[in-house]
Amino acid sequence: MLPAHDPALEFLDHRTPIDRARGLLHRYPALSPAIVLVVSVIVFGFLNDRFWAPGNLSLITQQVAVVGTLAVAQTLVILTAGIDLSVGSAMVLASMVIAQVTSAAGVPAVPALMIGLVVGLATGGLNGLLVTRLKLPPFIATLGTLNIFLAITLLYSRGATVRGAEMPSLMTWTGTTFPVFGVRISTGVLLMLGAYLLVALVLSRTAWGTHVYAVGDDKDAARLSGISVNRVLLSVYLSAGAILALAAWIQIGRSNAASPNVGVDLNLDSITAVVIGGTSLFGGRGTVWGTLLGALIVGVFRNGLSLAGLDVLYQTLAVGVLVIIAVSLDQWIRKVRK
Repeated sequence: MLPAHDPALEFLDHRTPIDRARGLLHRYPALSPAIVLVVSVIVFGFLNDRFWAPGNLSLITQQVAVVGTLAVAQTLVILTAGIDLSVGSAMVLASMVIAQVTSAAGVPAVPALMIGLVVGLATGGLNGLLVTRLKLPPFIATLGTLNIFLAITLLYSRGATVRGAEMPSLMTWTGTTFPVFGVRISTGVLLMLGAYLLVALVLSRTAWGTHVYAVGDDKDAARLSGISVNRVLLSVYLSAGAILALAAWIQIGRSNAASPNVGVDLNLDSITAVVIGGTSLFGGRGTVWGTLLGALIVGVFRNGLSLAGLDVLYQTLAVGVLVIIAVSLDQWIRKVRK
């Protein structure tokens, strides 16, 4: 007996190559940043032989560690159709608290890191409460807390930098490196990759991860299906706070110091990595692995253009163009016919 005619098959057969490409990118958000990263590495490598040198590749990976970790937290927020402009300033606040309690108060390293975790959770919790209880738009809420955290950091630290020599060795342990096929990888990079792996597993294998995507895709539909939207949103901001506390530790090891003036562009760089990595600013679509690719793309472009002798302004210009292209591509992909 012949199978019944399926109109869907006829529809699929009549799709254009462009429609098929758009559908493929819709199903696999990390595909487009992966292509961009591979092409970028090849092009910059041919433009300058030093790009592929182990020492330069080591520099790129170590530079990506802090922004890449913050981008994990940013991904969680953006998946819910929100945005967190305060991740960088909150991370700096946590790093200064960790450094000050060890150097000035003599608190041992592990308790100091726990205090930093509490600070991170507090910053994320505040953002979450502003969004869920006061019903403030995430953009406005985190724009306000960005300035609040920055002011608290400067008041608390009095603008002073705490050097690595003034802290226990565990504080700067994340900056230690070891060779992998000639490329020196820092412990901070491994911690960053661990955060990606953990969040990827949670998002793909747990009910909480499903709820995060559902809330980002359509809050009203998620609420009607029985999901506690406010609880999910609050848990997302708390999770982001915990991750940025990890980023604070990585930052201390990376710079061998804790400074209140570090990371001026980290807020925007984390958003840039997420957007270039294929996560939709409208929520509900994207992966953390795409974010990792986005962070690497930003690092590769800045490094490659620097080796090409271009001014830092042109590097920033290139990243801005990448963001516009990524958002335009996302808008195009969202129009895929289902």
